[in-house]
Amino acid sequence: MKLLAAPIEVLAWFENGKPHPLRFKLDEKELKIDKVVSVSEEKLAGNRMLIFKCQSEIKGEVQIFEIKYELNTCRWLLWKM
Repeated sequence: MKLLAAPIEVLAWFENGKPHPLRFKLDEKELKIDKVVSVSEEKLAGNRMLIFKCQSEIKGEVQIFEIKYELNTCRWLLWKM
């Protein structure tokens, strides 16, 4: 996996303050998240972040990637792909 740390726009629904990502936009391309494999929490430079390990079919093959949600600023990052 390649480290990207690129800001992205995410369509997600929230249940009791916890986000559930559905799809995201990267370079004007919209990609659907097929499955969230795992969710974990970390502190990076004092900022609490949720890490979503997801899988999706991109260009005909299944790829695993990580997106992060920063709880304090409500920002999404495509972390690894």
